[in-house]
Amino acid sequence: MNDIERWRLPRFFSNDIDESEIAVNDEDSKHITSVLRMRAGEKAVICDGNGTDYLCELISAGQRENARFNIIESRQNAAEPDVEVTLYQAMPKSDKLEFIVQKATELGAARIVPFLSKRCVSRPDDKSAAKKLVRLQRIAYEAAKQCGRGKIPDVLPMTDFKSAVTGIADDETAIMFYECGGEKFNALTFPKKKIAVFIGSEGGFEPEEAQLAEEHGVTLVSLGERILRCETAPVTALSLLMNVTGNL
Repeated sequence: MNDIERWRLPRFFSNDIDESEIAVNDEDSKHITSVLRMRAGEKAVICDGNGTDYLCELISAGQRENARFNIIESRQNAAEPDVEVTLYQAMPKSDKLEFIVQKATELGAARIVPFLSKRCVSRPDDKSAAKKLVRLQRIAYEAAKQCGRGKIPDVLPMTDFKSAVTGIADDETAIMFYECGGEKFNALTFPKKKIAVFIGSEGGFEPEEAQLAEEHGVTLVSLGERILRCETAPVTALSLLMNVTGNL
C-alpha cells in the first residue's frame, strides 16, 4: 500500500482527541458499526477539523459506547487549499442550494454565505431558513468527509445583499460574476490569500446591486457570453479560482 492509499480510508471528524486515542460521535459510531461493520484493528482517518489528519486503528465499537481509535501517526491534511474562499450565493429556488453547498465543499470553499438579492424568487422566512441551515451544515459535513477535506466549511445564516457586500474585509479580494459584463477572469490576479466570490440567483443581479458592489471594492467579472445556471456558476467560478491559484 503506497502513501496515498494509506490515507484513503473511511474518514471522520472528531474534537475528542488526546495524545493517544480518539473517540467519534454517536452518529459516526453507528455508521462504523452498522454500515461499515468495522472490527477492532481496522484503520480509518480521523480529522480534528483544523487541518490535521490522524491515521488510526479501531480499538472498540459497540452498541453502548462510541467507537474509539488508537492514533498511529498524524500529518497535515493534503486536500486543503492555501487560499480561503468565501462563496456568497444568492438564494436559489428549490433544493439547488444543497447541490451548491456540496460542490463548493468538494472544490475547497472555506465558507458559504446564502444571501437575498432583489431577483431572488426563493425568500424563506427566518424559521424556514434556520431549518434549512441545519441540513446545509450536515451536507457540508458529509461532503467534507467524502472528498478528504481537513476542515468542514462553515455554512452561515442567510443575510441580505447589502450586508454581505459591506462586510468584505480589507484583506480579501472580492469579485462578482456579473451576467452583464465585467473584466475577463483570465486578466485577474489574486495577490491575497482570502477571496470573496459573489454569485447571483436565477435572475442574476440588478444593475444597482452591481454598482453597490463596485462602490465597496468588488470587481465585476464575466464568465463569458453564455448565461450559466445559478447552480453551474459557483462550480465554474470555484474551479477557475482553485486552478489559477494552484489548488486544483
